[in-house]
Amino acid sequence: MLGAGAAGLAAAPYLQRGWERALAAASEADATGLTGLLPDPGGFRYYSIVGSVPQKDETDYALRVDGLVERQMTYTLPELRALPQTRVVHDVLCTDGWRVERTPFEGVRLADILDAAGVRSPGAAVRFTCFDGEYTESLTLEQARRSDVLVALTMQDEPLTHAHGGPVRLYVAPMYFYKSAKWLSGISVTDKVVPGYWEERGYDIDGWLDDADRSGAAA
Repeated sequence: MLGAGAAGLAAAPYLQRGWERALAAASEADATGLTGLLPDPGGFRYYSIVGSVPQKDETDYALRVDGLVERQMTYTLPELRALPQTRVVHDVLCTDGWRVERTPFEGVRLADILDAAGVRSPGAAVRFTCFDGEYTESLTLEQARRSDVLVALTMQDEPLTHAHGGPVRLYVAPMYFYKSAKWLSGISVTDKVVPGYWEERGYDIDGWLDDADRSGAAA
């Protein structure tokens, strides 16, 4: 019995990763979102608003920064990895009710990317687009400059997988997870907030968590 218990403990991480991969693959082909109801020992739920999402890596990923900026810029994945990295640890909470506590994300502060591009007048907000071809999100410029808003490259100390929005996603720690757009491909400075995919369907423009510090400090 002790041997079987030890073997079960040793195998658990591999079984969990296998189930997560299977669940992610199934959810990519699930336009209904019903796979989000299946149990996931990692705590996260996988959901895409399109039938399938192309996979990107070092060979073809690019992040474009444009709009009301002094310098339009394009970052490759190696270039993003070479920039100073910031680590943020915070609970992840979805509007569906699930929560994953104390989740570490690491990446480039969005404020640093905006500073490098140089926001020009009348820039007041930031719009995000994704390489799934559909998902969009927005933040005010003040929100985007918070120290706990990242262009994230890792989650739980591992490179972001495709299922979790990799290789690069937005991470907005003090807001509900729908604000943290997956498969990030574009950052555009705008003169006003443009409602994102879920805001157009009734979600709050400002998706603050109930206990969020809205003053601008890291959550």
